[in-house]
Formats: sequence, structure tokens, C-alpha cells
Amino acid sequence: MDEEQTAGYREPCMVCSAVDWGVSDEGRFFCKSCHNVIERTREVVDPNLTPGATRISTIGRGTRTKKTEHGRQWKVCEGFQFILRNQADTLVSLGVSAHFKDAVLCQLWRMFLQKSRQAYTLNPVKTSSFKVGDPGSETSASETDPETVAPSAAASLAGSCSDASQCSGSLDAGSFLSAQQRGSGTAVMSMRKTLALIHLALTWSREPLTLSDLLRLVSEGHVPYVNAYEDLPDEMKLEGKDALFFRVQSVPTHRAVHKDAQSLVLFLQLPAFPPIGRQSLLHPALLSLRYLTEANLPDELHPWLLRLLDCAGLADEALHTFDPVSGRVLPRYDLQAAAIVIVTMKLLFGLDDHTEWDLSNDAGDHEDAGNMFSLRRWFRLLAAALTDARSRRQSDVARKQWTARRPLYATSEKRCARVKKKRVAEQVTRRFGEAVLDRPVGGGQRGPPCSFLFCWGGDGGAGPSLHSKKLDAALILGGDPSPANPTYWHPDLRLHHPRLCKSHFSEDSLPQSFVWLLQFFCFLLDVGPLSLYNEVLRLERRLVRRKSGGRKRRFRGRGGSSRGRGSGLSAAHRVLL
Repeated sequence: MDEEQTAGYREPCMVCSAVDWGVSDEGRFFCKSCHNVIERTREVVDPNLTPGATRISTIGRGTRTKKTEHGRQWKVCEGFQFILRNQADTLVSLGVSAHFKDAVLCQLWRMFLQKSRQAYTLNPVKTSSFKVGDPGSETSASETDPETVAPSAAASLAGSCSDASQCSGSLDAGSFLSAQQRGSGTAVMSMRKTLALIHLALTWSREPLTLSDLLRLVSEGHVPYVNAYEDLPDEMKLEGKDALFFRVQSVPTHRAVHKDAQSLVLFLQLPAFPPIGRQSLLHPALLSLRYLTEANLPDELHPWLLRLLDCAGLADEALHTFDPVSGRVLPRYDLQAAAIVIVTMKLLFGLDDHTEWDLSNDAGDHEDAGNMFSLRRWFRLLAAALTDARSRRQSDVARKQWTARRPLYATSEKRCARVKKKRVAEQVTRRFGEAVLDRPVGGGQRGPPCSFLFCWGGDGGAGPSLHSKKLDAALILGGDPSPANPTYWHPDLRLHHPRLCKSHFSEDSLPQSFVWLLQFFCFLLDVGPLSLYNEVLRLERRLVRRKSGGRKRRFRGRGGSSRGRGSGLSAAHRVLL
């Protein structure tokens, strides 16, 4: 049979000198002795052709590339539209109202397309009007999303391809890298701005989902963001330059998304948002109650939070209703509520590394010590729960599968390098065997999402609940209870120019009890300590300004020390009495 297929080919093998040839399924000749493949093919007769006609298959010396099947023509904005829809559908399936998607997010997306002249306009941006120049020219420079690729890499890629259709699957990838689009940075959509747009839609809809909640859902993998392009339709081919827009390496920070949301508000020229009343779950009166529950603090602390809101003048809904015309910054409701809890704890317990422990001793000596709230016991419970939560978060991030099922590469060179790394990773995984394969992959997805990070009480809780404990040991009881702590310390409250002077936040110069509470809420909200510290200072300045009759004064602690007993805030303390 082999002799018939080889057609009497009797040349010796160049490797082993044997004359024993066979034909593979592809029609290629190989030596049966050493399996050497030679560049010789046999003639194959196609019975579908007319008699006497034959077709000879040949093998070239170059790399055999498979011709890809092109899908339909599409633009970059269509890809972001699919991703936005998938993110919104996920939030709706998690309990967010469908009004958020159908009436708010869709309208904001249409406004963005119209303002950026990508759709819904009589004068749309023409893809042909954007041309990518040489690498050394000004037009080759690009400004892309900093979370995806560096500007230098984008510029080199833009200069290497003169035709967008040859370097990407989308039609207008070149326009997103052009100098014209770079001049209006807000008009260029990015993956991070999809979260900013969703945050604006949630705030407009008054949904009880803060920015920190949204980013935590993204980090845990419940809302598609990292490798979200894998869910795009098959006919939308992503390659080349598309990697600069749809590929992300990490989850953005709270500050970055808030900044993008603020810029989108100005770009879209939005009107005043719907009012945030006291019954809204975004109002500090109810949002602070949620943080009290998660911090395992007594329920009796909530009336003091409300008194602080009234003293600071924060109960008015006009202060929480965002109006872009007034020039105010988009409120950060989660940071504001956490700052209210921290300031209330300072008012009642001091948090100066001395007063809180003296009050804890008084709670232990109380005749009803079992029902008294002891800050020492609370600190021990939360410290253990916080250590376990940090360990779980680090373990989840380490085990999370960041690599996409369908990796997206900007250039063919990166594709080749990634394929080699993938082969090595697969070989190492096979070497470790069951020790690695049995471990759970994608540790960030720990079952269904929950609004609370810590659950107290019960068998599966992080510890015993302290919500029903009394604050009698920290209060002076009488007709109108007042805090037993007579003083209030504060750092320098002077307003500094943001360009001339940086923040004076330093963990070494602040009481460690206050720093620990600050770090707890930073972990809870996944924000930097500087952002939350500035929110606390903003609330304290408001208290001082209200007590001083609205006069613009510059207050600082005694002697300028961060541990000084400031007379200004002591007066604000007396407002609560």
C-alpha cells in the first residue's frame, strides 16, 4: 500500500539512509525509520473535477498561516457599548433597579456619543479624517487609557501601522490614537470610564450602591471588567490596536474613577441630579448606620451621629444633591459617611491613646459591665477580624486568574512572546500536578456578593455582636446625656493651597487609636488613608466654621501640634452637649 502511495520513490533518507517511505494524511513524505519529513508530495486526484484533471498540493518553505475569517465591520464605541450593557445587566441581576439601565445609563451613553460626535449627530466624526503619522511626527503621539498601555508604546504602535484596518479589528482604532482625539481626552472612551459612567447612573438613580461597593464587585469578579472583551460577539474581531482600549491589567482606584466621573459630568453638561433626601440610602444618616453595623459598633451611637449631622449642617438635602452648575465636586457619599463615624468616635471616646482606655476601665468596673460597650474589647474583636480579612484578600488576589481565555495582543511580537510563556506555564503546572490543579482558581469569586464585608453574631460571623451594648460608661447621664470626654484633639485645620503645600498626614504624628480606626475604614472602602483623612478634616473644619458663626478663620491645635487640644473644636464639642 505504501509503495503505491509513494509511487516507487526509492531515494535514501538524508538522515538515516534508509529507504522506507510513507505518506501522511496531509500528503507529505516521511521516513518510517527516523520520521524525517521531506518536501515531497504525492499527486492527489480530485474526483469532483473532470476526468484527466488533477490538483497537486505543494508545500512551501515559509510559515504556513491560516487565513482568518473576518467578521462584520464595527467601531470602538460599539465594543464599549456591549461592555456597558453586560456590566449593567450584571448589576440588574444583582438587585439594582432596571430603571438604572433602561432610563439612565442608556441616556447618558447616548449623550456621550452625541457630545463626542460619534453618533446621534448630523456632523459625525469621520474615520478617514484621522490619519496616523510617522513615529517622529506630532500626530503619532497618542493619549490612551493609562491603565492599559503607556503613551510611548501606543505611539510606537501607531507609527508602525498606517492603516487601521490592517492593524486592528475595529474600523476607527486609528482615530482613537490620533492627535485630534487626543486634544479632547474626555471624548475618548476607556474601560475605566465605563465604571465612571455606571457610577454616575447609579448616583442619578439614587441606588444604594456606592463607588466603593461598585469597585469591590469589580475586584471580586462579579461585574465584568478585567478581560471583559471576551464576552463580545464572535463577529467582532479584536486584534492589534484594539488591545490598547479593551485590555486592562488591574482594577482602578477609587480616586481615579471619581475623577473620571467628575470630568464626564462636565463634558456631558448634566443638570442637577435628583435630590438625596434623608430617606435615601445614600444620605449620611442611613449610610453611616450601615457602617456602624459593619464596624460592630453599638446601635446607641447612631443618635449621636444624627446630632453631629445637625451640628455640622449636613442634614440639609441640598448639600448632598449634586448640582454641576454650582461648581461643586461630585459627593463621595461613602467617604463622607465614614468620616462622620470617625469624628463621632473621637467626640465620645477621645481616640488620643489615653481617654479611650480610661473609659474602657470604667466600663469594666460598672455594675452592669456585661452590657456595657468596652472599646478595648471592641478593638480586640475588630483587630482579629481585620487581620483575617486582609489575609483572605491577599490570598484571593494571589490565586485570582488574571490571564484571559482569549488573550489580546497589540503586536505579533508580543503574541509570540506570550505563547512561549504560556507553554512554560503549562509545563510547570503539569509538573506540580494535583498539588496545583486541586487549588481553587479565581479566588476573588467567593460565592454570591454581599453588601457587608463583616458579619457579626451567629455561628458563621466574624465574632460576637456588640450592637446591643450600652454607652452609659462613656456618657454623663442626666436629663440630657452628654459625653464623658471633655476635650477634643485635632490636627492643624488651616486650609493649605493644594499646589503649594501637600497634606500633612503622618501616621507617626497622630494617635495610634485614631490611625487604626482610619485604616479600618480604608480597608472597608478600599481607599487610600489620605483621601479619608482629608474628608475627616473637611468635616472638622465645617464644625469649627459653624460654631464660629460662619467666619472664615484659620484654626490649629495648641502650639501647632497635631496632638494639641484645639479650642476651636472644643467649642464644637460643646454643641453636642
